[in-house]
Amino acid sequence: MSQLEPLIADLALILICAGVMTLLFKSLKQPIVLGYIVAGFLASPNMPYMPSVTDMHGIHLWSEIGVIFLLFALGLEFSFKKILKMGAAPIIAAISIILGMMYVGACTGELFGWKEMDCIYLGGMLAMSSTTIIFKAFDDMGLQQKRFASLVLSVLIIEDILAIVLMVMLSTLAVSKEFEGSQMLTSILQLALYLVLWFTVGLYLIPMALRKLKPLMNDETLLITALALCFGMVVAASAAGFSAAFGAFVMGSILAETVEAEKIEHLVAPVKNLFGAIFFVSVGMMVDVALIIEYIVPILCIIAAIMLGQTILSTGGFLLSGQSLKTSMQCSFSLTQIGEFAFILATLGTSLGVTSDFLYPIVVAVSVFTTFTTPYMIRLAEPAYNALARILPAKWMARLERNKDEKDEKAPDELQQLYNDCFKHFVFVMLINSVMCIAIMSIMFYYGQPLIADVVPAEWVHPVTALVALILCSPFLWMLLRAGGNSPEVDRLWNSGPRWRVRLTAYGVLRILITAVFVSYFVDYAMPWSSWLGMFALVAIICIIFNSSFLEKKSQKIEQHFTENLTAREKMNNRQQP
Repeated sequence: MSQLEPLIADLALILICAGVMTLLFKSLKQPIVLGYIVAGFLASPNMPYMPSVTDMHGIHLWSEIGVIFLLFALGLEFSFKKILKMGAAPIIAAISIILGMMYVGACTGELFGWKEMDCIYLGGMLAMSSTTIIFKAFDDMGLQQKRFASLVLSVLIIEDILAIVLMVMLSTLAVSKEFEGSQMLTSILQLALYLVLWFTVGLYLIPMALRKLKPLMNDETLLITALALCFGMVVAASAAGFSAAFGAFVMGSILAETVEAEKIEHLVAPVKNLFGAIFFVSVGMMVDVALIIEYIVPILCIIAAIMLGQTILSTGGFLLSGQSLKTSMQCSFSLTQIGEFAFILATLGTSLGVTSDFLYPIVVAVSVFTTFTTPYMIRLAEPAYNALARILPAKWMARLERNKDEKDEKAPDELQQLYNDCFKHFVFVMLINSVMCIAIMSIMFYYGQPLIADVVPAEWVHPVTALVALILCSPFLWMLLRAGGNSPEVDRLWNSGPRWRVRLTAYGVLRILITAVFVSYFVDYAMPWSSWLGMFALVAIICIIFNSSFLEKKSQKIEQHFTENLTAREKMNNRQQP
């Protein structure tokens, strides 16, 4: 009789346990994630009364694939346009909550004398509330349509994207073993550069490819193509020094802007559910009852830190963002738990070998407890508000109960709104085209120059490299210099008085200076020996770019194609609405 491979037998065991536990937790109307964790504990070597897995390395590998699919699915549900439409309130609240809870978590770890990396990672874990658990609680309690619920979900979206940034920062910190502000700033800038670059390139190329290949696409080929793009970006992100999960999220966010996004999300869901289940089961395998008993005091203190920290600091964060006291308290009481990202950060710390073994089971125990208490904390918000309203002076309550929707605020006039739109467009143009120029320069100087060196004399390598890079960058330099400058909106502002002319002139000068920085780098790289000749070349190149009708047509075509891809899904949804 043939013998099963250990990994297959282990897979059978964890899926059987997961199936039984999820059905049980579903019947008890509890989050299925908890069922997976309990299943992992039952199938782990820490449970002596049941069969246990034998190949932990294989399970760990599959759980890493589960993280990739979870982040890919999160990216598919994510939209940068949604972030821009949310306004400043959720962003202010999310940043305040994350910074405050990271500090609370780090201080809690220091209270017990844990090492620095344990404290930092604990702070990161406590800063992220669980989107899945909160959404489930709102759904079960019929609160989805409440104003505070939509605000909480907006904050959770911001937290998800900031969690990706946090993962990159903690990975960098784990490698360097020490906190250096300049190194962290460099890592964040690299992250932003990578994100904008791949989002821009991906959104320009991938929707076009999917449209051309649509006649060949059925469910099977679309699924394989989407997963190929996902794992291709995982490899690219890893090669660039980022985590695999970050690459999966980036590709998911790119595909989220395509017309095939909903279909891809539907096709990927079963695969995500399978590997996601394995990930959460592997989390449950880290539960050690002996460790939990040993660290019961830190567990209770961390639970108290989450409850008090979220209710107090989050209330302050929402108040800071302009919400009323009642809305702020309803939001903050909804966030008193940790979930998926806490597990992912715990897995990251364990895989990098920078966190202690006890931290993982502690975080799992805390997550299980706070998950059970989430519905009760949501219900407790209103009684807590009523009790606080009876204690606080009437003057304080009058100020804290301000409601932005009811305030008699002067809406920005038409010209101010027009100016705001032009400014946003200017920032968008500057960011996208600067990143594209930086990317082309990097590729040419690191990869193109060695190829050019093989075919031209040594003294011509730098000039030819700079010339080729300049030609490739020229459409983006034109957009950086002139895109949107001749629009009817800009003309109207220009003719509306000196106040607007001064601002538009300042933006025009800034655009010229940014373009000059890029062009001067090319000129200096090609002709470092002559300052006056370089200056003449700089002015000449900028004038050529500014007046080139060919570059104007080419740039407008690129911008039009990008805009069409960016708005294609939204237009399709509008057409489908009755």
